[in-house]
Amino acid sequence: MQRRHFISSLAALPLVAGSAHAAARFTAVDITGSAIGPDYQLFYTNGKPAALRDFKGKIVLLFFGFTQCPDVCPTALARAVEIKRLLGAEGDKLQVVFVTVDPERDTAPLLTDYMKAFDPTFVAVRGNLEQTAKAAKDFKIFYRKVPSGSSYTMDHTAITYAFDTSGKIRLAMKHDETAQQCADDIRQLLNPKKETGFLKGLFK
Repeated sequence: MQRRHFISSLAALPLVAGSAHAAARFTAVDITGSAIGPDYQLFYTNGKPAALRDFKGKIVLLFFGFTQCPDVCPTALARAVEIKRLLGAEGDKLQVVFVTVDPERDTAPLLTDYMKAFDPTFVAVRGNLEQTAKAAKDFKIFYRKVPSGSSYTMDHTAITYAFDTSGKIRLAMKHDETAQQCADDIRQLLNPKKETGFLKGLFK
């Protein structure tokens, strides 16, 4: 059986940590201030235009993948389910968004059912081939078709982006980070530490 490869390197991501968040210590890569994205022009499975700004007030976890992925995508989504559970009462402040890199096979009904299999609050978005390519490029996501027997599979970057409640990109979570590590990082985004007057004076 052909083993499907995926890309999880963060080396190409611009890392720009903002001084206002200097006190935070994340397991994920802090990309605060990065120009990645900052949004996309895709569609929900009901055909309505979709945008990240629809979820302001929530932490958004954004992941690119495809429904026929045998391991990476279901693992990432299962981790998101566990992250939400670990957040407890704050779990309702989390929104997971799945962007398909395989719109030719990932129809709207299929994506709807795929999300429901993990959590009914998770949403999927899709576009045509051109829109998908633009969204992936804007978010520094690599993907490509790989022949597999009489069909094909997909290689793609396995990174989950986290946006804070104001809609700003903050973290790039690696595929091997645990649900607990991710939940701890998200709690910091939900409850940022305020700078003391002394520290504010130092940075004036």
